[in-house]
Amino acid sequence: MDTFDDENPFDTEVDRAPSEASSTSKVDISEPPSPHPNTSLGFGSAGLPDSGYPTPSRPTQPNFKVDFCCARDRVLHSGDDVEIMITDAIKTSLNSTSPYIAYSIQTGNATAHHRYSEFESLRSNLSKLYPTLIIPPIPSKQTLGDYAVKQGRAKEDAALIARRKRMLQTFLNRLARHPILSNEHVFHRFLDGEVSWTEVLNSPPITLLPKNILKAPSHNPTDQNASPAYAALPNPSAAHPLRNPDQRFYDSEAFTNKFATHLSGPMEKVTRRTIKRWSDDAQDHSELGAALNGFSLNESDELAAAIEKTGQAVDSTYMATTKLTQELEQNWAEPLHEYAQFASIIKKLLAYRHQKHVQYEMTQDALESKRESLEELEKSEREARRLEEALGRGRTNGATAVRAASDGETTEAGSPTDGDDDPNPASGYLPPHPGPNPARRRARTPGMGLLNALSYTLHGMMDVDPETARRNGISKTRETISQLEDALHLSAQDLKYSSSTIQADLDRFQRQKVADLREMAISMARSHRDWCKKNLEAWEEAKKEIDKIPDHPNTVNMKNTPVQTRRDSTATINGR
Repeated sequence: MDTFDDENPFDTEVDRAPSEASSTSKVDISEPPSPHPNTSLGFGSAGLPDSGYPTPSRPTQPNFKVDFCCARDRVLHSGDDVEIMITDAIKTSLNSTSPYIAYSIQTGNATAHHRYSEFESLRSNLSKLYPTLIIPPIPSKQTLGDYAVKQGRAKEDAALIARRKRMLQTFLNRLARHPILSNEHVFHRFLDGEVSWTEVLNSPPITLLPKNILKAPSHNPTDQNASPAYAALPNPSAAHPLRNPDQRFYDSEAFTNKFATHLSGPMEKVTRRTIKRWSDDAQDHSELGAALNGFSLNESDELAAAIEKTGQAVDSTYMATTKLTQELEQNWAEPLHEYAQFASIIKKLLAYRHQKHVQYEMTQDALESKRESLEELEKSEREARRLEEALGRGRTNGATAVRAASDGETTEAGSPTDGDDDPNPASGYLPPHPGPNPARRRARTPGMGLLNALSYTLHGMMDVDPETARRNGISKTRETISQLEDALHLSAQDLKYSSSTIQADLDRFQRQKVADLREMAISMARSHRDWCKKNLEAWEEAKKEIDKIPDHPNTVNMKNTPVQTRRDSTATINGR
């Protein structure tokens, strides 16, 4: 574990040097992208968010501001330690054909009711609105196995509902304490009991979300004034390799995989097994306590009182163990599962940043390819012009020679000539082809109109003037290069913003994780201490009653009997 902790790349480093393999080093970005319009609390001077989570070295700071967008925003940022509570889970069928569980959310004086699917929708839309932030998880859905076992009673499972209440409350409070997400008006409207969630989903900014967030600005995917060059960006796969990976995020990905393996592997398995054994032990103590209490009714005097007190001590152990099991479930197992979910969320966040990096490199490659194609087309255009100029000079010289020969024949008409001599010095000149002979045109065959039209179209495509096609290709290639240059600049800006924001949120998450794990360990120690304390008190009371039982008459007084050594078993064999 020491090695595991030493390799943690999430630790905050104020004096972190920029990576030499940074993908934006080749593009000069004059101005950084503007922050999200809903972001009122920015990152600190060290590139870290001003988080409200406590750490051993930093006191808790209130999360408040001056400008508020609504009443819920004012409550969340009033400067007080506001706690969002889920007070109840009600079975209802309001606006639905089938019954469901609605959770009552108390924020200040406002009460809202939402079902599980609406929590899921809130988290999904926040992930699209803020693709560079770690959105807290919600409790997992019921598995198919649980539904198969419980069937129609799955939605009425008290333990499942209680667990969801606790974890959904944790989800809402994590959003309320986040330096950026707490300012999102969609979250405020979710907490407002007078606003329908269907109305929120059918209004901006949710309706402005693009189909593909990779082709939208990272700092504001709903920006309607975004450059059209975003459409020219490629849509890479998360598995596409990088030529120049950023070592910081490469290390972060490796650490996240190791972190997820530790949590979802041995830790969760051992925790579930431990809680199950504690629960079985509590059940056994419950049965044993009932049996002892019943047995005490058959006895009398001091023995009956001692047996009854022992049964009460066993019952106390049962109750203490049941409470210990519940506290381990709430304060250890559930946060552990939540952090296993956090690991999956961070993987997706790093995958998004990886795709943005791949997008930048692919745009670079496409731009270089188009520039090479333009050079080839311009080279062909220059060669064609030189050839045309040479042919033009040849035609001019040939026409001049023809006129000179005609003038010579006119002045020397009737003079004897040598039959072997060529009278035309420009006999090498070929006149232009007069075109197809109309007499050779075939008559149109009836019923061949479609084939003739298709043939005409194909001939038209093949008989395109090479010069015109080449010039059109040059014009289109230049337009594509201009679009790719804009797209490359936008991609570089997005990559720079994504890298800085993701790294800052990873640092904030690390501080949160340290504080939460510390609280989990303290809670576990406190639970075991209380369990031991209650058991000690109960069994000390039982011992007092047991000591009141008189000794048997035949029992040797051990106080006056000297301590004997262990009898040698070979003495009997040897007759001694």
